[in-house]
Amino acid sequence: MTDAEGVLAGLDEEQRVAAATLTGPLCILAGAGTGKTRAITHRIAYGVRTGTYDPHRVLAVTFTARAAAEMRSRLTGLGAPGVQARTFHAAALRQLQYFWPVAVGGPLPQILDYKVRLLAEAAKRLRITTDRASLRDFASEIEWSKVSTLTPEGYLAQAADRPEPGGADHQSFAKLYQAYEDIKADRQLMDFEDVLLFTAGMLENEERVAAQVRRQYRHFVVDEYQDVSPLQQRLLDLWLGGRDDLCVVGDAAQTIYSFTGATPDYLLKFRRRYPNAEMVKLVRDYRSTPQVVSLANQLLADRRSSSAAPWPEPLQLISQREAGPTPTLTEHADDDAEASWVAEQIVQLRDAGTPLSEIAVLYRTNGQSQTFEQALASAGVSYQLRGSERFFSRPEVREALAALRTSSVTADDGSEELGHQVRAVLSSHGWKAQAPTSAGAVRERWESLAALVALADQLASERHGMTLRDFIAELDERSASQHAPTVEGVTLASLHSAKGLEWDAVFLAGLNEGLMPISFADSQLKIDEERRLLYVGITRARTHLSLSSASARHAGGRGRRRPSRFLIPLRRTLGLEPQARRIAPGGGTLSPNAAARRRRPITCAGCGDVLTVGTQIKRRRCQDCPVRYDEQLFEQLRSWRLSYAKELQMKAFMILGDATLELLAEHKPTTDEELLKIPGIGERKLQQHGERLKAAIFSYVEAG
Repeated sequence: MTDAEGVLAGLDEEQRVAAATLTGPLCILAGAGTGKTRAITHRIAYGVRTGTYDPHRVLAVTFTARAAAEMRSRLTGLGAPGVQARTFHAAALRQLQYFWPVAVGGPLPQILDYKVRLLAEAAKRLRITTDRASLRDFASEIEWSKVSTLTPEGYLAQAADRPEPGGADHQSFAKLYQAYEDIKADRQLMDFEDVLLFTAGMLENEERVAAQVRRQYRHFVVDEYQDVSPLQQRLLDLWLGGRDDLCVVGDAAQTIYSFTGATPDYLLKFRRRYPNAEMVKLVRDYRSTPQVVSLANQLLADRRSSSAAPWPEPLQLISQREAGPTPTLTEHADDDAEASWVAEQIVQLRDAGTPLSEIAVLYRTNGQSQTFEQALASAGVSYQLRGSERFFSRPEVREALAALRTSSVTADDGSEELGHQVRAVLSSHGWKAQAPTSAGAVRERWESLAALVALADQLASERHGMTLRDFIAELDERSASQHAPTVEGVTLASLHSAKGLEWDAVFLAGLNEGLMPISFADSQLKIDEERRLLYVGITRARTHLSLSSASARHAGGRGRRRPSRFLIPLRRTLGLEPQARRIAPGGGTLSPNAAARRRRPITCAGCGDVLTVGTQIKRRRCQDCPVRYDEQLFEQLRSWRLSYAKELQMKAFMILGDATLELLAEHKPTTDEELLKIPGIGERKLQQHGERLKAAIFSYVEAG
């Protein structure tokens, strides 16, 4: 077997066909868990090893810095360093920085981190009333307009069917858009989307620059092609310059960013554009058990295509793994009960040997995380919020990197195994072989250092002869791309942020109508996107999968929430009986007034902002507004709850949540009638805890 042929060893039949097809247009349709990154990195490495590719003339683009860093790491391991693997924005910015002085002249405009400040100024000039929420909506609409290649003038022609952003009519928004662009130009600024727009404009208008870029890059690979926007496709076409040495990889069933301007049309119509294109389908799922794969397939199969709302034929995945446990589908009384049950299941998985880093709780909106944070904390389970503080920004990680860098200066490379060297350095900074039994800052520090030790072990096993200096270089690269190592703790994440990740055990929570599909999914296209989002969630699980819903938002609530419509075919797949429809007393069709009340948004009593986060809705207060409750009474009620919970041998949050305690401390109810007016206290809670609760509040009021 030649050195080049060795790159293809271990690939399955379809992956091998994809990897061995080195020239001409190639479209790889790759389902979730089918090894698409493996296929394309081996394809590039095979092209380099056979001499077909000059590694410095290959450009592989993807959508996240993490994915690009992972691709570079794999290519290095396959003996193909030098290949450019970047995001669209990183590749464009590099070209812009290099060619701007020659093509345009003068300094490159500074990149604007946030649009909101400039938008507020533009709105003030136009006497448009704004608040934080409307400014965020304006920023999102500008981003959509730009990736859709729409100028302020072009926006009006295309926006008729779009909701009015931030409460402003389309004409007013177009003026705001133009004012924002004017301010930005006056101050020599460019935003994130301008990086692509300016690069595209430069390549269109400067033939010498375009020719130089095309001489540099001869072979192109685009990952996650289903998420390409019109602006990204325009830039890709300019890079290609009429050539067809292009490989695209994607899965229309994983299109979940249409709201940002992404479209699967370029993937689905690839053969129309390139009639001679090779097409390879990857359907062998190496990630998930047959039980998980069956559920994912059924979710997509339940949606039938129609002329009014087409539905592309989805890939039918075939699991390559042994059978695993049957996924569970449960309904709970309320959000707290659901979170408590999830926490209990996680404890059982941990005790049975599943690492916490291999467990995730996924939900539709970020506002759902708080209930799970509280439940996991009460159960003594560490967790990490995906999208919170960046790993490489943590103080202990910065200290560790500095210590490793200092040690690498005097280290005798090759004299000691990498993992031992890293352990020796980090042992003086808080790392020990045994994890601390306490929670809090000490545990968090240890988990960060343990993640670095585990990464050193992993890289040492993958790359023979890796030195401490090599490890430092890898960490620097990962820090630049925010490609963090695994931290020991349950991952809490939204479904959108879970794309591209996988875990041994996944809990899909809050699967109720209004959340999945989300309430503003008011068209078939938007509901289809919600179905794909749930599909992405299901296919994140390797072995254990749990889907759950809650009948009521708060303990003691009326339980009017319905499980997601998407669960109906999944119940059939799992062999469960259809759920009986729940009808409230005196049920039937809601009266027009009642329906209107249901649709009426809940606003903050302080600033009037519309509230969307569950706990904020319960409090009738947004996060930024000052508290209105008696803080001393709140602390006394927390102490009372803790001692009462110990007496009952229950978890404290199962008695009353913090949001309910805040409302009690604000309204100070002392009668049954007053207590029942507090969200979170129903007849059951009143019967169980009412007398003790009234006594606790009454004693405080009397003392005051």
